[in-house]
Amino acid sequence: MSVKIFIDTNILVYFVKDNTGKAEIIATKIQKKNNSFISTQVVNEFCNVALKKLDFSSENVLFSISKFSEVFIISLVKLSTIKKALQIKEKYGCSFYDSAIIASALQNNCTILYSEDMQHQQIIEKTLTIINPFK
Repeated sequence: MSVKIFIDTNILVYFVKDNTGKAEIIATKIQKKNNSFISTQVVNEFCNVALKKLDFSSENVLFSISKFSEVFIISLVKLSTIKKALQIKEKYGCSFYDSAIIASALQNNCTILYSEDMQHQQIIEKTLTIINPFK
């Protein structure tokens, strides 16, 4: 059985647009669609970053997010996700948005969360390990 992984927004941005070699590192971590997850929150955050910081046109953003469904399983952020995020925020002291990403990863039974912004090697709920793939 393959390991289920969740991708944080910052990693997704490198995956789409990078000239430092980080995209290649990410590509080696993403094995196939049935084990790689992002959430609708990650898609929304990607759109914001792509439009504001990467100067993508709306057409380029639409193309990128359309391609995500070919690579990732996209999970919906539900009320239960938000409730779990609030519990994680209180227990682990993460920001709410990071907690929502963690909650989505947990709800999808992921064991690895790739993020450059969260605490490397932190274990959440004894099942999810946060990994900075560039370390």
